[in-house]
Amino acid sequence: MKKKITSNIKKELEREFILEKPKDLSFGHYATPVAFSLAKELRKSPIIIAEELAKKFAKNEIFEEVNATKGYLNFKLSETFLDEYTTWALKNQDDYAKEKNDKSILLEFVSANPTGPLHIGHARGAVIGDTLCRLGRHLGYRVDSEYYVNDAGNQIDLLGLSIFLAGQENVLKQKVDWPDEYYRGEYIVDLAHKASEDFDKNIFSDKENIKILSDWGKDMMLQLIEKNLKDIGITFDKYVSEKSLYNKWDESFEKLQKNDKTYKKDEKTWIRSSDFGDEKDRVVVRDDGRATYLAGDIIYHDNKYQRGFDRYINIWGADHHGYIARVKAAINFLGYDESRLEIILAQMVSLLKGGEPYKMSKRSGNFILMSDVTQEIGKDALRFVFLSKKADTHLEFDVDMLKKQDSTNPIFYINYAHARVNQIFEKSGKKIKDVKDVKLENLNENAKNLLFNALLLPEVIEDTFNSRQVQRLSDYLILLASNLHKFYNENRVVGSENEQVYLKIFAMVALSIRTGLGLMGIEAKDKM
Repeated sequence: MKKKITSNIKKELEREFILEKPKDLSFGHYATPVAFSLAKELRKSPIIIAEELAKKFAKNEIFEEVNATKGYLNFKLSETFLDEYTTWALKNQDDYAKEKNDKSILLEFVSANPTGPLHIGHARGAVIGDTLCRLGRHLGYRVDSEYYVNDAGNQIDLLGLSIFLAGQENVLKQKVDWPDEYYRGEYIVDLAHKASEDFDKNIFSDKENIKILSDWGKDMMLQLIEKNLKDIGITFDKYVSEKSLYNKWDESFEKLQKNDKTYKKDEKTWIRSSDFGDEKDRVVVRDDGRATYLAGDIIYHDNKYQRGFDRYINIWGADHHGYIARVKAAINFLGYDESRLEIILAQMVSLLKGGEPYKMSKRSGNFILMSDVTQEIGKDALRFVFLSKKADTHLEFDVDMLKKQDSTNPIFYINYAHARVNQIFEKSGKKIKDVKDVKLENLNENAKNLLFNALLLPEVIEDTFNSRQVQRLSDYLILLASNLHKFYNENRVVGSENEQVYLKIFAMVALSIRTGLGLMGIEAKDKM
């Protein structure tokens, strides 16, 4: 809708301009301050310019009214235009709010170490990443989702050791001296019992078997992670193993050396990341010849860029903030355009239950399991709450609030609006096909504004994706649901002289709610 309006206005103005939405729709559905930018060029007052421009649009069929207010040009859309767009949307619901785009994006998110179940902090990045993926695809981008499996390094060895010692203690019933560092939680004990079934309890008799347990434990955790993600509606196009990429290290390292971005010091190899805004240079090869964690990131991003996407998006936890400068430096040193990589940081999450801190389960060790919260409030509520605030702001929520069946629970409130529309159609004995061709005319301001807000979804989707601020979509749906409830409470629908007109508007509201929720990975409820 906005694109058609913009192109229509541009044809008259013959120049670029900014199109805004006034907070008070009584001024108009859209406004532009273009007269102020023309004032110097035309040597006239913006007020006079706006009045002259308003006359130019007088016969434009898209607009019911174009007026000048204090130098601003305000546009009220015509009923004919709103009606035509609504009719098209109701007849082409699968294509509603979709765009065409030839750009490609590689979106990497979650990428949690496969050493334990996903915790609630992982869930935030997972839901944000999956929603951006859905939004991008709806807008026509080719978006590939990817999980980077950190299956190389000490953490996997430590997983194997933890399972081994847990097996000695819980299966072989031996006394164990636990090291200072190991993975805690009943899930480790569960893994030990499972290992004794898949192999034999004697696997805990020989330390040589720790390597076997490391690889086996990693695979078990990946299966659990995949299940946890699938339970909240998330699947990945590809899982990339860090371990499998290490045979490419020589190739990546050669690029860094060729560009004179490495040097030797204290028998270690460093990259000159401080040349590119990092606070200091970083080690990529230890003094014993082993590549560092950063080296793994360098190989992985080398691999990413070789695949030729137009843009790369990583969603990381906020604790990875310090990695941004060094990774971007490495990308530049490899000979790529580091500006094509965008990193979104997901802040920490605090959970309450009845106003008190949420208790951790014994299974998890020292964190709150994503699966526990999913089981308690359901995937829809979990997804919605993680999309209700900007990724880079701290999020705190009470799980009991998300179980309430009233207007204080936003997901209930939105779903109730969608179910209410279905209920009204049932009461009227009509279906959408009966009203989609009804002509919308003589609408009062409230009806027109409700319809206009319902038709805003396409630009909300585009704005949400382009800004990467997923909360804009949830905010919009809450507002649209509020508008629907208010209109319903103030107007008789079934049996009124405007029944069919109102039903068509309500059908459009329901379509926008259903489409918006779907892009959040939530299925709109038809009945409550």
